[in-house]
Amino acid sequence: MVLGASSNPERYSFRAVRTLQCRNIPVIAVGLRDYDKDNLTIRKGKPADTGPIHTVTLYMNANNQKEYYDYILSLDPKRVIFNPGTTNPEFASILREKGIEVVDDCMLVMIQCGKF
Repeated sequence: MVLGASSNPERYSFRAVRTLQCRNIPVIAVGLRDYDKDNLTIRKGKPADTGPIHTVTLYMNANNQKEYYDYILSLDPKRVIFNPGTTNPEFASILREKGIEVVDDCMLVMIQCGKF
């Protein structure tokens, strides 16, 4: 799941979704607005019908993450990636306490290096 997804091609979250799609990695994009065009679907809010989520990659600042803490925890992901500018020691601590892997890295770089 890409949380903080954008339909703006100049945003890193847009590139992240497209990169995952190009590599045939299933992705659910969640952003501030619904969007469905050009093979890109972004869902607004906190979708409940996501199925199993392995990784949540964050593209929102620490302050905006707070309202998503419970939602992300309810997804029971194996890993949460804090991209540059999204580092959040408070939430990272909560995730670790729940046994969820916390990664401070750029998802796009991780994919390029084969670490995703």
